[in-house]
Amino acid sequence: MKEILHLLIATIHPYRGLLIVAIAAIFSLFISRKIFLPIFKHFAKRTKGQWDDMLVEYKAVDRFAHVVPAAIIAMGLPYAFPRTSELYNLLYRANNIYFILVAYLVFDAVLSSIAAVIQLDQRKRGLPIQGLFQAFKLVGFIICAILVISQVTEKSPLFLLSGLGALTAVLMLVFKDTILGFVAGIQIATLDLIRTGDWIEVPKHNADGEVVDVSLTSVRIRNWDNSITSIPAYELVSSSLKNWRGMSESGGRRIQRALFIDIQTIRFLSTEQIQELQAIKLLRPYLENKLHEIEYYNQKELTPEDYDVLANGHHLTNLIVFRAYCEAYLKSLPSINQNMTILVRQLQTGPEGQPIEIYAFSKETETVPYEILQSDIFDHLIAVIPLFGLHLYQRPCGTPQK
Repeated sequence: MKEILHLLIATIHPYRGLLIVAIAAIFSLFISRKIFLPIFKHFAKRTKGQWDDMLVEYKAVDRFAHVVPAAIIAMGLPYAFPRTSELYNLLYRANNIYFILVAYLVFDAVLSSIAAVIQLDQRKRGLPIQGLFQAFKLVGFIICAILVISQVTEKSPLFLLSGLGALTAVLMLVFKDTILGFVAGIQIATLDLIRTGDWIEVPKHNADGEVVDVSLTSVRIRNWDNSITSIPAYELVSSSLKNWRGMSESGGRRIQRALFIDIQTIRFLSTEQIQELQAIKLLRPYLENKLHEIEYYNQKELTPEDYDVLANGHHLTNLIVFRAYCEAYLKSLPSINQNMTILVRQLQTGPEGQPIEIYAFSKETETVPYEILQSDIFDHLIAVIPLFGLHLYQRPCGTPQK
């Protein structure tokens, strides 16, 4: 069949043979784009998978259609011209360049499709894969450029690669930031250091906000004042940063704040005060158990004469009961994560009184609900403090008394 085709075209004028090859290539492109491409798109819409949809959306199939005419030209040129002619050599290399460029465009579209499919997965959404795929595209572009230059200069790609070795030092000096960013971008993607949508803090660059873009060489952060900070990728790898993603994924955002109690208001509770506090529902279980323990210890260890001195034996103070109330109150709130630490503790006494620190984790991780919950908790605790005979420390102001 090949011999017959060769004899048929050989009897025709060479330029007419070229015209036949060109018509065949154009016709094949027409068939690919008008017949096979619509069929592929039709089946892509009917399938459940996302891969074929993304290949269509990013035009990978459209670009692949151009491979068919390139293959027909490559097969038809030997029949239209002798292999030793200059025109054959010129058209053959031009067709090779066309094929290389189409292959790179298909490669680029396939990578974009893969990245889009990965982003569709809810568990992988926000992964900094964009920089990694940009690195692959860059490598593909370099290979494509080397192959194109080799076709234009009629030199082997290996010859061009050996020539690049002499320029390595110059390239590393000129493209130092790009190379560092390239390596850092791969580290960020493979180690999953940051993702789009993460809240990060980078003190070195005064950046505190949400990651809006992770590219091959830089990371863009929208700060909470709506300003944009762009940081080189290698800076994030070499310097310290705080990523709050772990807090969001854990389902608990820490509440850690102290109330400063006036030391002069801390005292032992009288029997009447204890009875009044027993009316508080959250305190009843604690007071019943604690009073039983105190009574058992005092009866065992104290003589009747010792009861008149409060320093002897065990007695409840208003601060102890207040701490117990704070803990019971936190455990009663549905918005507090009960599977994480709940702690009410005393800190070191200072010039502003006795700090009582509230340490718990809110189920609300978004800023606005979290701040509302935190404010509601401390509003309540500040309001109930007088019930325990306690007062918050407040520094005297300079306003004269009237």
